[in-house]
Amino acid sequence: MLRIAVCDDEPQIVKQLADMVMQCAPDCELSCYEDGEAVLKAQKTFDLIFIDIQMKPLNGLETAKRIRSLDEGVLIVFITGWKEYVFDAFDVGAFHYLLKPVQIEKLREILQRAQRETERKKHAKKKQLFLKTREKSFVLNVENILFLENALRKVIIHTDAQKLFVYGTMSEFEKKLGPEFYRSHRGYLVNMARIAEYDTEIIRMDNGETAYLTKKHYQDFVKCYMRFLRNGRE
Repeated sequence: MLRIAVCDDEPQIVKQLADMVMQCAPDCELSCYEDGEAVLKAQKTFDLIFIDIQMKPLNGLETAKRIRSLDEGVLIVFITGWKEYVFDAFDVGAFHYLLKPVQIEKLREILQRAQRETERKKHAKKKQLFLKTREKSFVLNVENILFLENALRKVIIHTDAQKLFVYGTMSEFEKKLGPEFYRSHRGYLVNMARIAEYDTEIIRMDNGETAYLTKKHYQDFVKCYMRFLRNGRE
């Protein structure tokens, strides 16, 4: 059962979308809000949140950033009447977006994908990486890796708890870690599942640390990140 929230400052839109959600997913647990502050004050955990971008006083993008800082795993779908906001939506790790007026078949598709992603997270086996330092050999859960940084003949692995100096090259780790990691710079390899936000030069991870992004890779990075958010969660 999905725990879903709908947030829009237009009551008629909230009611319309809520009715459509219940039609597509009658077994869900649904909560409705008319502004971003109300969602934050509710202090509830959701699997999926539909947020209107153009809300007042707190707009949808800022609301999403605050939600993401509290719950990095929640799936966020932005609702907007303007296509130009789409890239801004993915900047805060959106799962998807819906253009107004919302089409029920598109909504149904997103709900089905959200259900699959929620189930995948519950049952996913932890991917592990075998590492070797001068002192020891050990296994590291990949989900705990933020990014890798080149350090001459070694690689620094930035994790939630520490920095690990290990033997190997960036190219070797890029092959081992697969498409969930992006080579944003010749000296950086980032875990796309741990990205909080980015611009044309910097990628900020969900713990506040930053990795470099070269301008020439920016467009390719955006495409890969959007593909990861969408296809990687099917």
